[in-house]
Amino acid sequence: MGVIRHVVCAMSGGVDSSVAALLLKRMGYHVSGVFMKNWDSLDEKGVCTSDKDCEDAYRSCQVLGIPFHQVSYVKEYWNEVFSDLLSEYEKGRTPNPDILCNKHIKFKHFCKHALNTLDADAMATGHYARTSQEDEEVFRQKNVAPLTGRFKDRFEVRNPVRLHQGADPFKDQTFFLSQISQEALRHTMFPLAGLTKDFVKKMAAQAGLHHVLTKKESMGICFIGERNFEDFILEYLEPQPGDLVSVEDGTVMGRHRGWFTLTLGQRARIGGLKDPWFVVDKDVTTGVVFVGPTTNHPALFRDTLQTGRFHWITVDPPPVLVKTQMMDCHFRFIHQMPLTPCTVTLNMDGSLWITLSQPIRAITPGQFAVLYRGGECLGSGRILRLGPSQHTLQLGRERMAAAASLVGPRPGPPDQAS
Repeated sequence: MGVIRHVVCAMSGGVDSSVAALLLKRMGYHVSGVFMKNWDSLDEKGVCTSDKDCEDAYRSCQVLGIPFHQVSYVKEYWNEVFSDLLSEYEKGRTPNPDILCNKHIKFKHFCKHALNTLDADAMATGHYARTSQEDEEVFRQKNVAPLTGRFKDRFEVRNPVRLHQGADPFKDQTFFLSQISQEALRHTMFPLAGLTKDFVKKMAAQAGLHHVLTKKESMGICFIGERNFEDFILEYLEPQPGDLVSVEDGTVMGRHRGWFTLTLGQRARIGGLKDPWFVVDKDVTTGVVFVGPTTNHPALFRDTLQTGRFHWITVDPPPVLVKTQMMDCHFRFIHQMPLTPCTVTLNMDGSLWITLSQPIRAITPGQFAVLYRGGECLGSGRILRLGPSQHTLQLGRERMAAAASLVGPRPGPPDQAS
């Protein structure tokens, strides 16, 4: 018999986590499925979506013949994810709760529960991602004599575990894993690492997991669901009405209910206008939200930004960055957006200045700057400051040109007699 190794798989009630558990079982692991409840609420129609997801996760475990457990992190989610989200919105930023949920809930509280309470050797999720240790002996299931000691104790601290993109470029989810700890990554398996979404669906159908095949992909912030975001956030933050002001000439175009109800790049609701206007900037001190008349207005494009203290997956920054304080890599701040070449500069406080090879639309404070190098996700840092927009730079060039024209041409050097 092979060595029995216990893996706890996070079950969301979707096709990905169901197939992840299926693969683990086929690999010979002893698998337990666990459903996490992180938000306690009903949607607009009075339906608790987490109850349906829990039921689907339970059905998947029944089909697979594995134990099913439930665990609640409602309190932890509120304290460590949702409270941070509200604080960020009040500061005029736009946070990413999915990245924070993975960091604080799934890969901290849940990981500890799996390893300590359920006595698992490792945890697994349905993310499309890969680690550098998945081809190592530590995760192989061989028909060998039972080993002495617990399997989990064999996760030696040697080389740091690296996070790599999954095989399916359209489903790669390393973006959402860019804040997890090295310790959690060392004890995590990603069974879908080498698979595409289409192949995962085929496996689910063949295994009789039909109830998860018809479910829609989860999109957006999980606890908001189908509700209007503005109405939702105003349930938790007091309205802060202010003006919508044209970034071009300072004209007041309309009013808003709070700067936190709007994010850069989105369409602004301004009545009486034929053409749409878009949010290009915010001033929290005055409550003014600046808007521009086109979706690709120059005020939306920037090529420099600064992060807070950067979280490196391997704990330490890459040696080339430590040595020279600069490094070339690739950047994204939205899942699935094209990777953009960039140069990063390491600051003394651990933050980064990131200079992009080209201006990008609607880079948003509060989001995470995620860096990649050769298919490896290096980590991420929260965007705190933005460099000047293309609109601001253009205004500066025009003013300099106007000032130069008023001064007139500079006198050349005096003629010298031959």
